[in-house]
Amino acid sequence: MSDCVVILLITGYLKSNTESKLKEVFKMTTYAVTGITGKFGSEALKTLTQFVSANDVIGIARNVKKAQAMVPAGVTVRQGDYSDKASMVSALAGVDKLLFVSSQPGAEVPRQQQHQNVIDAAKSAGVSYVAYTSYAHIETAKSPLADDHRYTEKAIMDAGLAHSFLRNNWYLENDLAPIQSALKGQPFVYAGTGRVGWAAEKDYAQAAAKVMTLTQPKDIYEFAGAPRYYSDLAEVVKTVSDRSFEVQAISEDDYQKSLEDSGMDAGTSAVVTSLQSLISSGDLDEDNQDLPDVLGRPLTDLAEVIKANQE
Repeated sequence: MSDCVVILLITGYLKSNTESKLKEVFKMTTYAVTGITGKFGSEALKTLTQFVSANDVIGIARNVKKAQAMVPAGVTVRQGDYSDKASMVSALAGVDKLLFVSSQPGAEVPRQQQHQNVIDAAKSAGVSYVAYTSYAHIETAKSPLADDHRYTEKAIMDAGLAHSFLRNNWYLENDLAPIQSALKGQPFVYAGTGRVGWAAEKDYAQAAAKVMTLTQPKDIYEFAGAPRYYSDLAEVVKTVSDRSFEVQAISEDDYQKSLEDSGMDAGTSAVVTSLQSLISSGDLDEDNQDLPDVLGRPLTDLAEVIKANQE
């Protein structure tokens, strides 16, 4: 065998094994974040690159071109679709730690199947740790939103994957409709009489990224803001508004009627009203410090979030 052939063989071997050997020697970690063209995933990815090298981060999205225009320099973008398990296996190749951002309900492929595809792909690809964005109080939650998350948490455990379940309470942005109406001088109307752990979506996303960097993360985080009633939230809105408005606690029937009167279809209004009912029953009542503790700072003031989302 000629010296040239030997050199070529050695070069080929080194090229194919350099990345894995370097990771082994220097204990390098490769991170991945899914759903990076969405608000949550985009914020989490950006935050993660503030704590680890962007060169060690992979962003996964269905639309690669769109994602490439959004990610920080150095981040690798891979195509991955929850509905296509094979694409997720490819996207997760070489990944050590995965931030799995839950998909939206109502797609053609059921969310439970989408999530199972991601879990199967993660196990097949050898992912060692998964942080999954879940729902508050999953053991006792009665919300229809909780069923898919309950399924996914169990599937992750059944797969034997090391994990953290990031049980996000409620984004303040979810209640922008009544807030923006009040800012225009219309009544602030609600039916839920229980407390809610509102916090800015970016706080939840940044905390998710921080968890990915921890050497000993908890299995479960109940992420939430300080518990408040809707009447308390209305008082926060008043500090932002230059108009006066009424605050009206109404029955669930009247609440649903008000939604339909505003143009919402009956099916959607029923779901939204059911969430008000679950709030009344304590589904989103949480009082702990997981979110600020992980962030290492006070939560974003709700008034700031409202100002940033004024129409």
